[in-house]
Amino acid sequence: KVQDVSVFGVPDSKYGEELCAWVRLKPGAAADEDELKAWCRDRIAHYKVPRHVRFVDEFPMTVTGKIQKFVMRERMSTELGIGEQRSA
Repeated sequence: KVQDVSVFGVPDSKYGEELCAWVRLKPGAAADEDELKAWCRDRIAHYKVPRHVRFVDEFPMTVTGKIQKFVMRERMSTELGIGEQRSA
């Protein structure tokens, strides 16, 4: 179902950072946030399960083809209504 995933941290007032996953699904596939979190909970440690999951058609990329995680982090911070906090 999943074609590609990019995971990054977003600011959190309680923990400093929380995980966020941007997910690209395979063409014609369908999934929801709860399904992906349940899949993760069965396979990885609880603290590694992303708190936020967003489905996207494409990731912001540089001209050399690298994912721009800082752009994704800024967009999620705006969407979640949280200010940029610096972690240690």
